[in-house]
Amino acid sequence: MSDPKATYGEPVEEPGGDEDVVGSAHEGLADAEAAGRDAVDEPVVEETVVEETVVDDAPAATAASEPVVEETVVEETVVAPEPDTETKVWTDPAADATATTAYDTPAVTASEPPAEAAVAPIAAPQPIFVQAPEAPRPRGNRAAAGAIGLLAALTFAVLYLATWLVVGAVTGDVTADNVGATALAALGTWSLWVPTVVFFIAFWLLGAIVNRGRWGIWVHLGLLVGIAAYGGHLLGQLFQAPFWMLTASEGAALVESQLLVPLSVAAFVFARELTIWYGAWVAARGKRVTELNREAQREYERTLEAGPQLVRQ
Repeated sequence: MSDPKATYGEPVEEPGGDEDVVGSAHEGLADAEAAGRDAVDEPVVEETVVEETVVDDAPAATAASEPVVEETVVEETVVAPEPDTETKVWTDPAADATATTAYDTPAVTASEPPAEAAVAPIAAPQPIFVQAPEAPRPRGNRAAAGAIGLLAALTFAVLYLATWLVVGAVTGDVTADNVGATALAALGTWSLWVPTVVFFIAFWLLGAIVNRGRWGIWVHLGLLVGIAAYGGHLLGQLFQAPFWMLTASEGAALVESQLLVPLSVAAFVFARELTIWYGAWVAARGKRVTELNREAQREYERTLEAGPQLVRQ
């Protein structure tokens, strides 16, 4: 703009030259860069200096018209500061102390050696309880004596029936024509099965007592089985009568008549001999069972002496 105090006809004072304008711009840029170094967080504003150019479009003779001033629009450019890799960030010591307290972690600096890691206490070894092996149970021979006694009882029944037929043949009651019918009739009588059952019970009881005993015990005690079979014969005759239909005198007379008959003697002899020979079978098995029991006991003692063994799978 022109000076309002100027009078017509006086020369107009023009603004400075272009060199002054460019110098002023360079000085502004230098000041902006210096301010950017001092304040990192503040953006640098680049200003373009306004150039005012006075253009005298009218002739000098026309004093009434004012000179036209051409203004250049100011351009402001915001330049973000470049990150300075050498700039050191300042931290608040109070904030560091708060962070250390919050996490309860000791601060370690470069000048201090790292603290030793906490060593967890070694747990004491726990005792291992090992179940002791059970002692082996001794094997018995009583069941085998019972099974063998069944075979002995069947043998006794066959021999006793054969003797019955032979005695009948001698007396003339059994002939070649009725031998089969007489044998079948005898199979359904008390006289045959009572002494057989008594023999089996006596044999099995002796086997239960002897168990794994030697054969000599069977030889000596077989006499008791013979006596039991002899009594079984008498009892069979009473059941065959039957005794519940007899008086006491009749019963006594029947028993007395059967004391020394061939069948009573045969029952005693057969029971005695069968006990000896089948008892030998029972005794032989009892000997094997005894050896098995001894071996099991020795194995158990070896296991106890060796102690518990840790088996890794």
